[in-house]
Amino acid sequence: MEANEYFWLTRKKEPKTKPKSKPLPKATQKYLEAEEEFSEALDNLKIKYEKKFQFKSTKHWRFDFHLIEHRILVEIAGGPWSGGRKGKLKNKAWSLDRYDVAEEMGYTVVRIETAARHRIDESGPLQMRKDYASQWLKNLKRQIFNGSDQTLPANGLY
Repeated sequence: MEANEYFWLTRKKEPKTKPKSKPLPKATQKYLEAEEEFSEALDNLKIKYEKKFQFKSTKHWRFDFHLIEHRILVEIAGGPWSGGRKGKLKNKAWSLDRYDVAEEMGYTVVRIETAARHRIDESGPLQMRKDYASQWLKNLKRQIFNGSDQTLPANGLY
């Protein structure tokens, strides 16, 4: 049926086939490399983790990694769901709100920067370059291995 004929019969225009929502932008190559290196380091050190962790079911807030035993959320800068913020202040404020809610829930937030030159924001989460991430994981593993056991004994005495 022709569009003109359809309009005269129904008094409606043809439905548009173009989708209304835009797909998320693709992840950058630096992000993909950093994510792969970080997951390799986690596998080598046998640290349990979850990828693409959504810590609050009512929000669309995601972090790249959740280190289960340590309750640490790791975000690698330049992720595909950052929505191409491009420095918009309202989106940065939303991102910082996500960090605050995560800390209120008892998580520690760590942000890994993929850019060679980045500005460290003192008010936000712990930030580090991707070159130091594997060393940080080794120190984290060593700290737990050498540290005392923080669990309660089975007999209930403490």
